[in-house]
Amino acid sequence: MTTERKLKIVIAKPGLDGHDRGAKVVARALRDAGFEVVYTGIRQTPEMIAETALQEDADVIGLSILSGAHLELFPRIVSELKSRKMDDVILFAGGIIPQEDIAELEKMGFKGIFGPGSSTLDIIEWVRNNAPAKGAAGSS
Repeated sequence: MTTERKLKIVIAKPGLDGHDRGAKVVARALRDAGFEVVYTGIRQTPEMIAETALQEDADVIGLSILSGAHLELFPRIVSELKSRKMDDVILFAGGIIPQEDIAELEKMGFKGIFGPGSSTLDIIEWVRNNAPAKGAAGSS
């Protein structure tokens, strides 16, 4: 009998933003839903996030940003992931992201965008429906 490994999700806070309550809430909710979650902590560089994702063999990366620097930092993270040949990692983001920036993030490869007040249940369901390891732990 083969057992599939749990879907691994890295939750990261890029840049100088030190407010991480939302990221911690999302990380805990995903963990409670049965996913393996690595929370990187605050003030992560794009290089640190990509390297953590590589070392942890992440399936999904969730970025939390409140500083407004998403159009500067997110492309750098995507570039760092590509340089590590991690093109298959599913990306989602949450925080303060203006509606007019969502299309640009989607072009970069972000599949889900969650604004203030998003339900953790909606995020969990989104991960279950969009993550690559269907049928792994954490899936229904």
